Amino acid sequence: MSDIRRALEQRILVIDGAMGTMIQRHRLSEADYRGERFSDWPSDLKGNNDLLCLTQPHIIRDIHTQYLEAGADIIETNTFNAQRVSLADYHMEALAYEMNVAAARCAREAVDHFLASPAGAGREAWVAGALGPMNKTLSLSPDVNNPGYRALTFDEAVDAYYEQVKGLVDGGVDLLLIETIFDTLNAKAAIFAIKKYFADADRPELPISISGTITDASGRTLSGQTLEAFYISVTHARPLSVGLNCALGAHEMRPHIEELSQLAGCYVSAYPNAGLPNAMGEYDERPEDTGHYLEEWAKQGWVNIVGGCCGTTPDHIRHIAEHVKGIKPRSLPEVVYDLTTE
Repeated sequence: MSDIRRALEQRILVIDGAMGTMIQRHRLSEADYRGERFSDWPSDLKGNNDLLCLTQPHIIRDIHTQYLEAGADIIETNTFNAQRVSLADYHMEALAYEMNVAAARCAREAVDHFLASPAGAGREAWVAGALGPMNKTLSLSPDVNNPGYRALTFDEAVDAYYEQVKGLVDGGVDLLLIETIFDTLNAKAAIFAIKKYFADADRPELPISISGTITDASGRTLSGQTLEAFYISVTHARPLSVGLNCALGAHEMRPHIEELSQLAGCYVSAYPNAGLPNAMGEYDERPEDTGHYLEEWAKQGWVNIVGGCCGTTPDHIRHIAEHVKGIKPRSLPEVVYDLTTE
């Protein structure tokens, strides 16, 4: 992956926008989610967006292509919940590996086809295998009356992520993205699973990008860590980049990105929501406004990778790409302390 490191030294890279927002535009029915293969599945499947990589792969490839055409350099796989812990909601735990392979291939095919087209001439693009936070947390109890209870063990989380990583790598991703982290212990399970997989497979590791989530004005993750504590907690992974995404719009995320840019010894990523949700749970921030926010961060020298999360569309990504084009990326610190040996 020396090419993506070279690219990060030269310019600000753009990661894609929301997958769920784009899927919602298709107004898919229960039958659309099921497809022919799962027509008799015993539980409801509508809302299982990751399943669409198996039942409606053309829709997922088209969404990837729209983001590439808008200027995205990094395309995320449609695998936010594609591990057996989250898939248990649909009784589809056994499909986790297959779903990740299919999702990686959807993204890989979209990228390869785009780069081979006239529109992609001279462009570079990479596929990031997305590992979401899971719907169970290792640090917090789901029962307020039993704070010591955990619905998930560390080993169970590692096993689920391990299977997901194997599927993503077998499907052809270029890097792995642990994203939307609200509990750093879950992220540590993902990091451990990634390291274990590559050790077991006896193959070179793919780069790891890590993106946390500040949930409110406190400046902390849901599990209570400050941004500095979060960063220190994941540096042992030697990530390609560390950043923030989701929960906040760009206006609210700004001070946290400024702080992270001063902390990080690696590249910094930022892909905020399209503002905060309105009373209907929808996002109203205009693409040009998102572009202006991220342009200011770029001019301040805070970021290396920018893009969008919930509510963002190819229009948002197009404006972001246009606004940061030609702006010098954030420089890595000259002295980086190895916190793993201190």
